[in-house]
Amino acid sequence: MLRGGGLGDLLFAVPAMAALRGAYPDAEIVLLGTELHRQLFAGRPSPVTEVRPLPPYPNVHEPAGQPFDESEQQAWFDALKPVDLAVQLHGGGRNSNPFLRKLEPRYLVGARTPDAAEADRWLPFRYYQHEVLRALEVVGLAGARPVELEPSITVTDADRAAAAAALEGLPEPLVVVHPGAGDPRRRWPAERFAEIAAKLAANGRGVVVIGAPDERQLVERVAAMAGPPVRPLTSLSMSALVGVLDRCSAFAGNDSGPRHLAAAVGAPTVSVYWMGNVVNAGPLGRSRHRVLISWMSHCPVCGVDCTREDLPRCEHDDSFVATVSVEDVLGELEELLAGR
Repeated sequence: MLRGGGLGDLLFAVPAMAALRGAYPDAEIVLLGTELHRQLFAGRPSPVTEVRPLPPYPNVHEPAGQPFDESEQQAWFDALKPVDLAVQLHGGGRNSNPFLRKLEPRYLVGARTPDAAEADRWLPFRYYQHEVLRALEVVGLAGARPVELEPSITVTDADRAAAAAALEGLPEPLVVVHPGAGDPRRRWPAERFAEIAAKLAANGRGVVVIGAPDERQLVERVAAMAGPPVRPLTSLSMSALVGVLDRCSAFAGNDSGPRHLAAAVGAPTVSVYWMGNVVNAGPLGRSRHRVLISWMSHCPVCGVDCTREDLPRCEHDDSFVATVSVEDVLGELEELLAGR
């Protein structure tokens, strides 16, 4: 099964993995993913047998600073053969279908754009489709019926122990704030996250601001604007991150990998979304997951229509979600915390 990308990309594919495991309980299911994916599944129950990190490969997996080596790529493919079924969950197939064909699978299933090589069974790729449902539709081509509709990740005692030191001394209930997102246009303004963090802390809640190491500057800026006792956390292991999210009574963030992981471990979430991303990646329910939607349809700088996937991306990174108010986000958080 091929699913590269970030944390959110992986989580969208988890229900499809569970469906495959349900249909083929004795199969060896190998996820062709990233080192981050391997870290998440290490030491915890999951539908996959193992994770094989992808080699550097043009237009499929391009880690910064790592060269493409054809002999290393071929050795990686050869080590995986034979393959009975290849499942392509990595976009429209233009690059990923030929990649999987190098494994010489007996069958290949996946989505495809009109210019992509065909799979043995395929469905048309349309950008505006929920990623979880697209993946479930793909594995349905291989006879796998859904067993869950939203991603779920098992929390272990090791996760809880890893989180304990990072959260020591913080009061309950705990609120986790994540101000980052891979696409800067999906980021709610940092000062607004700081405002809600400060207000929650002033009311006696424990508040942490989380982020990956490359988000450290943003995380520390939000925590500094909020002021003590809001705590920044940017050096968590994957296990500690899972444990922190498991401990929280509410999560506040953008459409991002940590938001999807929070939901997968069972945390209630309040999320700021651009309208198009709600279609592709929004939570399906609203009892535990609240969504504040920005209905901005054009770039706030140049005015290009940002709803059309057939147009090239403009050069601007200004937020598409700044129309969402602090009062609306804080109101949803307070409602979730009151009902916890």
